[in-house]
Parts: sequence; structure tokens; C-alpha cells
Amino acid sequence: MKPIVPHEHGGWALVSVPFLLGMAVGGPTWLHLPLFLAWLFFYLAAYPFRMALARRGNRRDGRRLLRWAFGYWTAGMVFAIPPLVHFPSLLWAGPVLGALLAVNAWYAYRRNERSFVNDVCAILAFSIGGVASYVVGAGTWDAMALWVAGLCVLYFVGSVFFVKTVFRERKNARWLRASKGYHTLLVVALGIVEPLLVLPYAFSAARAFAWGGKAMRPLHVGLIEIAGSVLFLLLSAIVLRVTNLPTL
Repeated sequence: MKPIVPHEHGGWALVSVPFLLGMAVGGPTWLHLPLFLAWLFFYLAAYPFRMALARRGNRRDGRRLLRWAFGYWTAGMVFAIPPLVHFPSLLWAGPVLGALLAVNAWYAYRRNERSFVNDVCAILAFSIGGVASYVVGAGTWDAMALWVAGLCVLYFVGSVFFVKTVFRERKNARWLRASKGYHTLLVVALGIVEPLLVLPYAFSAARAFAWGGKAMRPLHVGLIEIAGSVLFLLLSAIVLRVTNLPTL
């Protein structure tokens, strides 16, 4: 039986970039391997679960999707045991993730997964992976965990704006203005806090102005998003390690 896996490049960037950023800033340990596998399987579990909600009229297909979701979730729980044994404080992530994923489930049930609110809730959920990864590496909770999550949220919200302005909202002038305004305010605000923080978002802002509102092939958008995610990851890791950021 063919495994059910997500095909959206954005989802794979969300599941990996915050986690890798947290690991790079906090420092890698052997616990990152089971933690990432747990995180990956939880991500895989969410996909067929949402599909089952969206296709609730087909009971046979729904049962098949839920079996895959349960299998992935079980594997995730097994791999989560070592990190939780060493860092039981990570259990806080469960209720927070549950609340955010409940919102995603509601939008899937309503067949409105492209909602901006739904996208933001998914981004918040995935950014928690960056917090957990940082804590496992650093061995402690501090303000840097929030910087890791916050920078990821800001970057991926910008990605949502950009993708909408080249696909579903390409002819919507308000979305294009919102995208350009968001990236402008983001660069200005971060530049005031710490000038080096502008670097991870330079490509993101340039992309919004250069290609926003233009017709583009999905492949080209995907390549731009991959390049942007890699640049964001590398530059954010460097900036967070070499600067003394204020406590949030």
C-alpha cells in the first residue's frame, strides 16, 4: 500500500526549517534525531487526518486515511519518548499544539484550508518545533527559544503573503499592497531592533516586490521558496549566534 505523504513544498519547509534553526542555535545533540523523527511523524499524521475531515462523505476512504494518521501518530509517540524523558518540560507543547491543530482541523472540516488564519495557525504550530529543538540543544529555556520561533513565524507569514499574490490573489491589489507593506514594516522594525536581523529577510522582501502579483509557474515559485528558506535558515542561524538580542 502506497504511503500517504504531503506533497506541498511549503509544508516540508515548515517542518524542517524551524527545527534546524533551533538545533543550529542551541547546538546539536543525539536527542535531536528521535525528536525530529517524532516531529516528522506527527506532521505526517496531521495530513491524512485533515484529508479525512475534508472527505468525510466517503466513509471507506476516511477509515483508510484515519488508519494512516493513527499509525504515524503512534510512531511519533514512540520517538518522542527519549526527548521527553530527558526534558519533561517539553510536554507543554502538547496542549498548545492541540489547540492550534484543532483550528486547522476545523478549517479542513469546512474545506477552507487556504484561509489566512488557518495558515498562520499552522505556522505557529510548526514554529514550536524550533523551540523544542533549541531547548534540547541548549539544555535550558531562555529568550533565545522565543527568538527562534518568532523569526520563523515572521518569515513564513511573509511566504504566505507572497504565495497568495502569485496564485489565488494575484489580481487582488489589496493583497499585493498588504504583502509589500508587511515586508517593508518587517524590515524596518527588525532593523531598529538589530540591523543584522534584516539579512535573513532581505531575499523575502525582494521577492515580494520583484515577483508579487505576477503570473508564475508553480515550479518557479517552489524554487524561489526553497532558495528563500535555505537563505533564511543559514542567515538566521548566523545572526542569532553572533548578536546579543534583547530579552523578549
